[in-house]
Parts: sequence; structure tokens; C-alpha cells
Amino acid sequence: MARPFIQATAIAAVLAIVPATTAAMAQVDTDAYREIDQFMDVFNRVKGAYVDKVDDKTLIKGAIDGMLAALDPHSAYETGLDYDNLRIQTMGSYGGLGLTVTSEDGAVKVIAPQEDTPGFRAGIKSGDYITHIDGKLIYGQTLDEAITQMRGTPGSKIALTLVRPGRDKPIEVTLVREKIVQKPVKWEVKNGIGILNINTFSENTGAAVKAGMLGIEKSLGKPPLGYIVDLRDNGGGLRDEAINVADNFLNYGEIVSERGREKGDIERFYAKNGDPSRGLPVIVLVNSGSASASEIVAGALQDHHRALVMGERSFGKGSVQTVLDLGNNSALRLTTSRYYTPSGRSVQEGGIEPDIKVPQISDPDFKTRPVFREADLRRHLINEVKADNAVLEEDTKDDPRYSATPDQLKAKGVTDFQLDYALKTIARLGAASKMAASAK
Repeated sequence: MARPFIQATAIAAVLAIVPATTAAMAQVDTDAYREIDQFMDVFNRVKGAYVDKVDDKTLIKGAIDGMLAALDPHSAYETGLDYDNLRIQTMGSYGGLGLTVTSEDGAVKVIAPQEDTPGFRAGIKSGDYITHIDGKLIYGQTLDEAITQMRGTPGSKIALTLVRPGRDKPIEVTLVREKIVQKPVKWEVKNGIGILNINTFSENTGAAVKAGMLGIEKSLGKPPLGYIVDLRDNGGGLRDEAINVADNFLNYGEIVSERGREKGDIERFYAKNGDPSRGLPVIVLVNSGSASASEIVAGALQDHHRALVMGERSFGKGSVQTVLDLGNNSALRLTTSRYYTPSGRSVQEGGIEPDIKVPQISDPDFKTRPVFREADLRRHLINEVKADNAVLEEDTKDDPRYSATPDQLKAKGVTDFQLDYALKTIARLGAASKMAASAK
């Protein structure tokens, strides 16, 4: 089959008007055009001879996906629901019902409704199964298809049919979609200590942390003994918000640097003057699910000796992705640089090692559950300074300090051992800080 004329003409035109400055560059250009020419040959053969008819869009998307899959696990071409989810992750809002759902044996199961959302106010509960949307059976559809149908323009109506275990008849509810604003930060006070649980780094996460601090002080009527910043299972998000979060605990100094392809391509980001945390003791909780932006925060506070990092070694994603909007509800998420902590450490592959290793022994499966990190992903970036950033994995599973069983902990009222350990540590640090202040 002949190759398209327009392709050969375009290549010839480019070669004619962009003369190579050296023979080597000319050879590289020629090789690149030859590969593109071969791609078009394969494209046309597949389109013309494949057993089923296939459209151009499917073939082009497959080619782009394949190209990016050859790079690293975090570069991707986002379209459809993936594009919507990317926007939600960065903007922190969407039009919908406020339901977190999963797929179970071909059915859509509700994990939980977000508070003060249409789903929550309609009485939808964790464990409910959604069987129909607007009267149409959705059993057997993909989870993505069901989610797409439930999302929509705020103000539009939608009818759901639910099956609730223990009830004989289905439940019919009609809801009005709203703008659902995800709450990136939840705060609470325990034993005079402020707990800031950051679940994602979307727009305004840094401001939400600062607001959480003010809420904690207002709740107590005074500054807390200290803060626990819970970053466990936080897979990251916006770099700028990681910088803003870290800045809430620092008065000066570098927070993170980014280094691109070229040796001199370095960008540094610094803390602004002022410390909203008042220099109080801080513990940062991390685990194998703490990645990217979470590691920027943990690494910055650890390097500045501003916080104790506690828990388990983090995920180890030390790369930065730039999102380029391509129009038509599509975007390119491309790895463009690596990031480094203030001391020059790369967390790529190795992650952040906690200052105090504390396993989650309140989890019945903590000794047997598999742990996956960046180094387990295919085609992950190699840490170029791995020899100077070696990971020394300390086994805490048989440490006598962590010998209590989940049932024994539960009997003492402890359901989250890592958080309980952090609370007790902060209490000791806070008491020591008060004694030192009174001695002056």
C-alpha cells in the first residue's frame, strides 16, 4: 500500500527549509523522519487490513499511549474520564453527587458519601449498591461509565435506584447535582495536640492547612502542644501546594529544587518570612503510600530539623510532571524534571526514611500485606545518586516495642497505633519545651 503523499511532501519540505548545521544533525533529522514515515506505513496497513474496522482516533490514541508508556510510569495522555479526574485532582471540585464508589462483581458499590453533599443528604450509605441511573440498569457497565453518568452540570437532576443489604425493596432517590468541593485538609484536636490530616494537594491546600491551624487554636483557646501532619496514603498533587504547606512550618530556607534535563536547568523554591506554626513541635506521619508532594513536605521539614518524620519509608516518587492542556478535553502529563530536598537528596526510588520507624501494628495484616513503591514500577526513573542515597530498610516487624496485637490495642482504645505513638511523642516534646521555656 502506498504511503500518503502529504506525509512524504511534508518531510521533503521540512528537509528543504531547515538545513542541518552539521552532518550529525542532518543524520538525526533524517533518521527521525524515516521513523515517522515507517509509523505512517504501519498506520495505513492496520487501518486497511485489520480484521475489524478501526477508526483513526483509536489508532492515534493507541500510538500516543504507547509512546508515553515507553518513557516512565507517570507520563500519560489523559482523555475522557482520566482527563476529568486530572482536573478534579488539581482544581479540587466537580459537578456531581459527592459519592465515592467502587466496582464489586460488576455492580457499583458506595464506599462513602462526602458530608454535606447531595448523596449524603439523600441518605445514601456506605455499602449501598447503585443498580439503576435514570431508570436504566447499569449492572455490567464499567465503573468509569457509571461515574461519568453520575457526574454532570450542577443543578441537573438524576435518579438512582439503590439496593441496601438487609432491606427487601430497592430505594429510589432523586438528587440534584451540585458543585462538589473536595476538602483537602481535615483537622481535629486530641489531648491538646492539633492533627492536620492532608489527603491531597489540590488548589488551596496550603491555605486550608493554615485555616486548620487557626481552627485548632480557636478550639483550644490557646496554641496547641504541637502539630501532627498526617500524610499517610497521600499520593501527592500540585507542587506549588506542597511548597505552601511546608511554608506554614518554616520561617526561611529552601523547600525544594527542581532539576531538568540540562545541567544548568535548576529552579529553587524558598519559604517566605513568617511561621504560622509558631515553632511548636511537629511530627509528620508517612507510609509507603506517601508520594511526590507529600515527600516534598516531609523532606523539607526533615532537612530543616523542623519536624520529626515518623512511620514507614515513603513511596519514592522524586519526579515532577508538567500538565499540558491539548484542547478537546485532553492533556499531556509529562515528566519534565526531578526534585531534590533542601540538602540535595533525591527521593527517587529510595523515598523518605523516617527519623522514627513505627509500623502500623493496629493493622491486622501489617506483617503480611504487600508493599509497593516507585522502585517496583516498570520503567521508573533511576536515582542518579543512589549510591549516596542508599536505603537501609530496618525490619520493625519483630521489634518487641511493637509486639502488641490489634485486639490488645483495641482493648486499650487504640485503633491507629502510628497516630497514638505520635500523640504520645508530641506530648513529651511539648512538656519538655514548656520546661525549657520556664527555665529561661
